[in-house]
Amino acid sequence: MSFGANSILDMGRWALFASQVQLQVTGENIANVNTEGYSRRSAILEEGPYIDYSPGQLGTGVKAKEVVRNFDEMVESMYVGQASMRDKWGALWEQLKGVENLLNESTGTGISNSLSQYFNSWNEVSQRPNNYGARQGVLNDAATLISTLAQVDQDLSLMQQRINTTVAAQVTEANTLMEEIADLNKEIQVHNIEGSNNANALFDERARKIRELSELLDITTIDSGGGKFTVLTKAGHTLVDGANHYSLEFLAPQKSADLQNTSTFAGNIYFDGNDDFEYTIEFVSPGGGSAVAGEVGSDSSAAQYRVSLDGGKTWVADEDGNEKLFYARDYDSRVNVEGLQLWFGSTTDSKGDPIGQFAVGDRFIISPHQGLYWVENTSSKQEITPQTHFNGEENTSRLTGGSLAALLTFRDNYIGKYREKLENLTETLVWETNRRHSQGAGLQAFSVVEGTYGVSDPTKALGSDSTGLVFGSRLQSGTAFMYVYNTSTGLLASSASLDFGGGATFNPEIHSLEDVQAAINTTFAGSISASIVNNKLILEAEEGRTFAFGTDSSGLMAALGINTFFQGSTPMDIQINAKLSGDLDYLATGHVNGAGEMNAGDNTTALSMYALREAQVTISSVVEGTTKTSLLDYYNGLVGNVGTDTNRAKFNFNFYNTLATDLNERQQQVAGVNLDEEMSNLIRYQASYTAAAKLITTADQMLQTILSLKS
Repeated sequence: MSFGANSILDMGRWALFASQVQLQVTGENIANVNTEGYSRRSAILEEGPYIDYSPGQLGTGVKAKEVVRNFDEMVESMYVGQASMRDKWGALWEQLKGVENLLNESTGTGISNSLSQYFNSWNEVSQRPNNYGARQGVLNDAATLISTLAQVDQDLSLMQQRINTTVAAQVTEANTLMEEIADLNKEIQVHNIEGSNNANALFDERARKIRELSELLDITTIDSGGGKFTVLTKAGHTLVDGANHYSLEFLAPQKSADLQNTSTFAGNIYFDGNDDFEYTIEFVSPGGGSAVAGEVGSDSSAAQYRVSLDGGKTWVADEDGNEKLFYARDYDSRVNVEGLQLWFGSTTDSKGDPIGQFAVGDRFIISPHQGLYWVENTSSKQEITPQTHFNGEENTSRLTGGSLAALLTFRDNYIGKYREKLENLTETLVWETNRRHSQGAGLQAFSVVEGTYGVSDPTKALGSDSTGLVFGSRLQSGTAFMYVYNTSTGLLASSASLDFGGGATFNPEIHSLEDVQAAINTTFAGSISASIVNNKLILEAEEGRTFAFGTDSSGLMAALGINTFFQGSTPMDIQINAKLSGDLDYLATGHVNGAGEMNAGDNTTALSMYALREAQVTISSVVEGTTKTSLLDYYNGLVGNVGTDTNRAKFNFNFYNTLATDLNERQQQVAGVNLDEEMSNLIRYQASYTAAAKLITTADQMLQTILSLKS
């Protein structure tokens, strides 16, 4: 090879091309200075090959090798993780602020104020028991409290419904992003040639969509080069694998079984009701080290199971902290467990008879609400709904980051916890009020009274977990006194505690509603007639008789809704007993004294009601266990929980936002376009281009000189 004007011309041509590439890349950087997700480009130049020649090696110029994007993959991976947590806590903070506003007591119309006014009304009527205005005031303030409880619970429920709508939209968005990332991987495989033709625009677009996906859920990525790019959740569920993608689904309530190899059970679990928690049912050994738990039955020989509402970390316990066990029953004897009725049927029929025996360790999972599922194929779904154990730890095999995790955690663990505490408050208020009222007396005795709480089967023991009685678990063994009066003279005709045979007292583990009916008819034969209508107890006085209620150590009358103030048990169904609304005389402000007298002006029960304001009552929660506190303090604790949760979410948002912002700034230092730098480059590359053009002009002049010599 010879060197001369031609070789200088080639060298100038390549230099001109290299400078042109640099100018074009710089122009692209300047043009995209405000383009979201754009990474600054750089043209990489390399020397041309050297040729051995005299007087030594001579170069052949410059070559524009490739255009690369300036991007720090490690910083981006760290940013994606922190941004996911930022968006989780940010979304939680935003939602919790709404709950704070809902429970704001500063307006004077909140639950705390309504509860205080309700108790104060009992104090007022205790001073004027015969005054109908004061008696009506109790009902009015109770109605206000009922309305306030219902409104707050309804607002919390509407928040949950709104969350479901938002989650459904975000699931669709996540699926779209996963599909688009898979398509980008496919295009990158086609267009990207490492080291010579980098698909920089496609890489930028993919990185931008990864950021968008990380805002929705916590993800991690594995980049094996080019289109061999994998996206997974932090828990390990594959979302995108190269050109393939999976999907998420937001599904209606589901149930699943995880049976041991030794299990012979052939059937299914069924449930009725709804709850904010996921139920884990696990069968336990009947004792003696047996690996067989038993079968579905109607007596104490049936298989027993325990229930967890936090994924098996803690198990439902009684007021004493002892683990509660439930029997495996069929449809007719379905068991009440927290917010659900549970039973076992055949594989295809909820009322059918299952066969086989459960093995110790057999598990059933019930998700009684809409849940998020990772879908591998049409026959393989795995629930990834976020789950927080009651000790505060997150289930790391589920979703833990992003706005989807925030919304579902808010729906289940935050609002679920608040609504449970509100329900516990309401249930305890109803029970404690009714316990006192059912042992009190108003201004006149009863001729007829109807129970407000029914059972599912009047032949089952009232304390059984399958009787369907709302307050059945609160019943105790004890006595229940009643008094019968002569309507003509108003004098006491008879009084006695209910006799359940041979002088036996009430035992909730043995006696059914039919037994209560028989005990009343036997104890007060000829004076009171007890009947069961629609599985509720009705008492009617015989001609010339009326009756009243006295000390009830068993809680029987309160549990059956006899002579009670409230009916219902939750914020959505609590009401004032219709008997009181129809006649204020039946509002129990006094009591039947030792002589069997109902004295006008007696305020014993009214004072007991007012004392309930400060009384220490037992309240059980699946989240917090059993506590002994006053009703007002319990509600104030709920408000305090909301404030603490909001502040925690705010702190965590600020913390992760700071980390994410710092990492994004570090990425921008590498990938961001600096106009000052680009303008400097523009001048430099323009000078290079001019010099290369001058080199070509010089080579051309050399050629012209040589050609003129020949002429």
